[in-house]
Amino acid sequence: MPTRDEAWPHGTPNWVDLAADDTAAAAKFYSELLGWRVDAPTDDAAGGYMIATKDDRPVAGIGPKPMPDMPSNWATYIAADSADATAKAIKAAGGTLHMDPFDVETGQGKHGRMFFATATDGSTFGVWEAANHIGANLYNEPGALSWNELHSRDLAKGKAFYSEVFGYEFDDMSGPEFTYLIFKRPGEEQGVGGMGTDAMLPEGVPSVWLTWFAVDSCDAAVAKVAELGGEVRMELGDSPFGRMAVVAGPQGEVFGVIGLSEAQGEMPG
Repeated sequence: MPTRDEAWPHGTPNWVDLAADDTAAAAKFYSELLGWRVDAPTDDAAGGYMIATKDDRPVAGIGPKPMPDMPSNWATYIAADSADATAKAIKAAGGTLHMDPFDVETGQGKHGRMFFATATDGSTFGVWEAANHIGANLYNEPGALSWNELHSRDLAKGKAFYSEVFGYEFDDMSGPEFTYLIFKRPGEEQGVGGMGTDAMLPEGVPSVWLTWFAVDSCDAAVAKVAELGGEVRMELGDSPFGRMAVVAGPQGEVFGVIGLSEAQGEMPG
């Protein structure tokens, strides 16, 4: 079981959370779909924000929308050694901050330091500097975060921005009908996320980070999504990484499900 107890390295997607209209309904949906335990917050300072766990390890967050008119969505956070230094790098690269970096504290102490930003290609993401809370403690396991990828309206602009801010290097995994890049931390061989063009995005939807959760069976997960009031956005398909689909929850938030043990075909070079 892949677990982690230390802060994630700078530039690694390390946490995801859902902003929803009805957080109780969202907690019920994901508990039934992914086997999460989601307890109601006991600290008023949490502002209704709940931590979902699997096997007693944090896997994701669920909280109320900061603005009522925004769509329900899954946000990707990227680990930073220093939130303040990363904020400066984002502004220098042409990005914009939604707020200045701030500490997240509850009765249990300082969880971390964070902020949200928008990149030059229009994609929005969070930055998390770990303290007591490192982000995901369980990953690449059914019910846990498996992958984060950027679907960009301007991939060249997005690639340049994230490379300048986080120092990413890239492996080009593109094929005849699609463009897809694996991004890596500087000097490392293992990729930590992906970037692709906007082929999957409906008209009018800006560049967006997509969250993927691992499941035991992708077919069973897709059937469960429909049973619980969600819908399929990208049909089931096989790949060397696993059987996968893109779905939406009952409140409209989009995410991917992937059966890592159901991989088919040759892994790209």
